[in-house]
Amino acid sequence: MKLGGWNSSQLGFTGRGQSLRFLTPIHKTRLFVISDADDGHAYAPVLEEDSNTNHVPSSEPETFFSKWSPPKYLWRGLSVLVLAGQVIIQTLKGKVHWRNTLQQLERVGPKSVGVCLLTSAFVGMAFTIQFVREFTRLGLNRSVGGVLALAFSRELSPVVTSIVVAGRIGSAFAAELGTMQVSEQTDTLRVLGSNPVDYLVTPRVIASSLALPFLTLMCFTVGMASSALLADSVYGISINIILDSAQRALRSWDIISAMIKSQVFGMIISIVSCAWGVTTMGGAKGVGESTTSAVVISLVGIFMADFALSYCFFQGAGDSLKNCI
Repeated sequence: MKLGGWNSSQLGFTGRGQSLRFLTPIHKTRLFVISDADDGHAYAPVLEEDSNTNHVPSSEPETFFSKWSPPKYLWRGLSVLVLAGQVIIQTLKGKVHWRNTLQQLERVGPKSVGVCLLTSAFVGMAFTIQFVREFTRLGLNRSVGGVLALAFSRELSPVVTSIVVAGRIGSAFAAELGTMQVSEQTDTLRVLGSNPVDYLVTPRVIASSLALPFLTLMCFTVGMASSALLADSVYGISINIILDSAQRALRSWDIISAMIKSQVFGMIISIVSCAWGVTTMGGAKGVGESTTSAVVISLVGIFMADFALSYCFFQGAGDSLKNCI
């Protein structure tokens, strides 16, 4: 029997008086016969193999969509909508990992209080300087507290709190889930029979939407207190005047609207950050890019939602400052 290398698609065996030939239409392999000094027999190891030797043209013609892939921002935006729908469905079904939810609630709430209150205090004092200087020239000292209260309750407190949480918590959510995605830990959860949305995403969304209204209320209180102290100590406007003006200007709907806004902002931050995390690709570089992009998209979403909610909540001419003059 003879074995030899071939370039065609046939393999032949030649023996005594007979010849066998086999067709090999798929693979092309080079064989080399090496003699074995021990038993005298020959063996033929396979050294290299070509997976496609027939060079048969594809029967399917190439089209534009066969090579087209959607842009990253498009399918990531769709992933936000899909993830939000999954979170809502799983929450309504009661499939929530409560232990993980409490851990995330402690992380978003108590551990974020310090930086949120500090930021709110300095923002309040900065706005007090601008309002007091201009209103004092007009003789409207009694309107300073009302203007500050309306600005803080309707816009500043929910927006400032959400910006701080987006930078502190949103980036952490995106980095954690992105690292788990590139290291295939989310696939491990699926193998173990756990749904990553139930275990990772839903607790973070619930914790953010519950913690931000309370953080906003605390930031509003601290911002007004710092403004009143600055106005009394620097500009000579009594704290009682500031608080009385704020009480006359504020309505219950102003506080409720601030809490509704902050709850919506918390959902935007958590869903966007988690969606950017679970769609991370490319190792450590991809994790860094996803973290940065998640914070930027969260901030843009906060400002867009703030405009939409303000337009819906506060339409027409307002008369909140009428009782402060």
